[in-house]
Amino acid sequence: MSDILCVTNRSLCGEDFLSRIEKIAKAFPAGIILREKDLTEAEYLRLASKVVKICEAYGVPCILHSFVKAAVELKADAIHLPLPALLQMSEADKAHFSVIGASCHSAEDAISAEEQGCTYITAGHIFPTRCKEDVPPRGVEFLREICKSVSIPVYAIGGINRENMQAVREAGAKGACIMSGFMCCRDVRAYLEELENEV
Repeated sequence: MSDILCVTNRSLCGEDFLSRIEKIAKAFPAGIILREKDLTEAEYLRLASKVVKICEAYGVPCILHSFVKAAVELKADAIHLPLPALLQMSEADKAHFSVIGASCHSAEDAISAEEQGCTYITAGHIFPTRCKEDVPPRGVEFLREICKSVSIPVYAIGGINRENMQAVREAGAKGACIMSGFMCCRDVRAYLEELENEV
């Protein structure tokens, strides 16, 4: 089973977004996090309803992002949130989901996320990335510290590629989240296989 999560970004996609989502789902990553934060909740709901159907058709987990009401309306079982949003989430809302993830940027964040009921977290950014060129990467030692601080799975995010994937695994991470690679690569299946086989 894959240890790579896809994180979406429509603005990086050079083709029809839903066509790209289907190509990604056909490659069977560990899951697809639909992270389209520029949309209104109503717009996100419309897009998510289509993405969820594609993911279900291929048996790939679809993790909705940020928009809790939309996720509840779609009866989604997985949600990913920035940590501040997770801290404001009610227990009643949490009860809708069997999978809850949060974005963490320190060991303290990670511990707090686990205490709040997260089933996994993302930690980053680990390596230099075009998404955050003005912020220094936190590095592999940071990732190792995060992994030691919690008992739930940790997925590294930020600048992950074939060359550094092994370092991510050796630091104790369950796997990695990748955005631009999935959105831009020519052959999704070949791209994912390269990452998975870099052991």
